[in-house]
Amino acid sequence: MEPRRIAFVTAAARGLARGVAVELARAGYGVALTSRPGGTPIDATLQAVRAAGASDAAAFEADHARAGESARAVEAALGRFGRIDIYVHAVGPMILRRFVKSTLDDMRAMLASNYESAVEGAFAVLPQMRARGFGRLVYFGMNGSHVTMPARGLALYGAAKAAVVTFARALALEEAASGITVNVVEPGDIREKEVDRAGARLVPANNPTGHAGSWEDVASAVRFLVSDEAGFINGMTLGVNGGLVAAHE
Repeated sequence: MEPRRIAFVTAAARGLARGVAVELARAGYGVALTSRPGGTPIDATLQAVRAAGASDAAAFEADHARAGESARAVEAALGRFGRIDIYVHAVGPMILRRFVKSTLDDMRAMLASNYESAVEGAFAVLPQMRARGFGRLVYFGMNGSHVTMPARGLALYGAAKAAVVTFARALALEEAASGITVNVVEPGDIREKEVDRAGARLVPANNPTGHAGSWEDVASAVRFLVSDEAGFINGMTLGVNGGLVAAHE
């Protein structure tokens, strides 16, 4: 019998990534998680994913903004589980700041944490996916990053996310013949990241639906993209935004 598939979710101590980890545990996947050293403790997420069905879930510390940390966490997870079938790159801190007040260090931080960690993680997970002939990579963009949609205050963050999307879509072309898909989720302006779908529908928002989105909306999109049923969906960007046509509400 084929061992159950293992999902590796970065930056899952809180927010949308925590919700993705819980949703994948509900769907029957084993779950490996990362959290930043000194950041939000991972304990609550581990408890939640284990309660959702991933009794063998494990967490690994990684500062994805530091070179080598993404690869080290992947290797640790491979040592623990023996495989990684699904890689969800949800790490991506944001700097919201007008360019006139920004620095080169801000630029380097956005590239390192968003784009460079995305590339490093791919280098780490892809060889064993190619060997098995199956893999799912899902990256997180910013709403509109696939068309380089501009937004004041997001010049550096938006550029980093656009780089992530370009990388992911090109990678999708190169890895498809190995049974590997690479797609991007672009969440909308989901500010209350701990609110579920029912609660979010009670929150007014400036998008065509008139209400806020939730972690469940994003997690459901990820769950679909990593499924067998989505195997012919590759190199796509999926906006989870209520029809929002701007970078943010």
